[in-house]
Amino acid sequence: MIIRRYLVKQVVSTTLVVVSILTLIVLGARLIKYFGVAAQGRLDVSVLFSIIGYRLPEFLILLLPLAFFIGLMLVFGRLYVEHEMAVLNSSGISKHRIARLMVPMATVFMIIQLVIMVWVSPWGLREFNKLTSVQAVRTGFDLVRPKEFISSGAYTIYAGSLSEDRQNLKDVFVYIRAEKEGKPDQMIVAKEATRVEIANETASVVDLSQGRRYEIYPDTAKYSQAEFQTWRLRIENNKTAEYDASDVEALPFSQLWKSRDNSVIESEIGWRIFVPFSMFVAIALAVALSEVTPRQGRYLKLFPALMIFASMIVILIAVKTRVSKGEIGIWAYPAVLFVYLFASAIFSRKQKLAPKLKNQIKRVRS
Repeated sequence: MIIRRYLVKQVVSTTLVVVSILTLIVLGARLIKYFGVAAQGRLDVSVLFSIIGYRLPEFLILLLPLAFFIGLMLVFGRLYVEHEMAVLNSSGISKHRIARLMVPMATVFMIIQLVIMVWVSPWGLREFNKLTSVQAVRTGFDLVRPKEFISSGAYTIYAGSLSEDRQNLKDVFVYIRAEKEGKPDQMIVAKEATRVEIANETASVVDLSQGRRYEIYPDTAKYSQAEFQTWRLRIENNKTAEYDASDVEALPFSQLWKSRDNSVIESEIGWRIFVPFSMFVAIALAVALSEVTPRQGRYLKLFPALMIFASMIVILIAVKTRVSKGEIGIWAYPAVLFVYLFASAIFSRKQKLAPKLKNQIKRVRS
């Protein structure tokens, strides 16, 4: 149908523009944050864009419905302002029929949203967790900065100076926290440290020269010390740097379904299944709230309508929290969507209901 193709083209192009702008704003803010972390030496600059790429699907979960709704409001508003809606209505095509014409497009957006929420976003979060875990447990000598204390896992390292190739350090201080209770902490002071490259070695190996090594027992006065001319130190990577399965947002849907009796898991399942249906609510609200006169302009009702749609997203997030605590059931997700659908039906009939309500009020007063 020509009208459907025309409307779909307008809505899709506008939605893509809006989602691109919103994504750039969100990613720009995140990128500034990660640049700050990298400037502190706690993150490798080379992985910044990989991190942003893995987080992008998570951002799209909320940005895509919002952009779709804004796109609908802008297109429908333009139809009213440029009298195209009046022409369509005079041709026997009501705004409710236009909403029905948009249903196949909304279904496509819903499927895209469902794929992102069920598969793409959890995968991105898992990869993001792995990448940040690797960065978090990089050995201290990979992160060291001159005249700064750097902590990495059980190690705290200080160097007075550092060569450009990061292979030689001067005036080195290393503090190693004991992994097991009852074992002594270690403190090493050396004039120089040299990185040693060993094939197939996952840990960092460093040769320390002209220094002292102390073994300190916390909360006691007991300690021991030893002087050395050379000492080879092997700094292990953190073995616990693996994907944390407790992060339910990153779990595959199949794994969630196996543990669906848990309230936290149930909350995540409901979130992934029902939030994509907000696309249909977006159409209903846009049809009901986009009606304007040419003098009012297409942007008059955009902000209040956006606040209404955003309130639905906020309530769904609140429902997710409540369900995870076991205070309410998973039924709350569709209940919120139906409430907003019902509200959109009332908004769309306001022109017919308003005169009736006025007459009813006059009768009551008389």
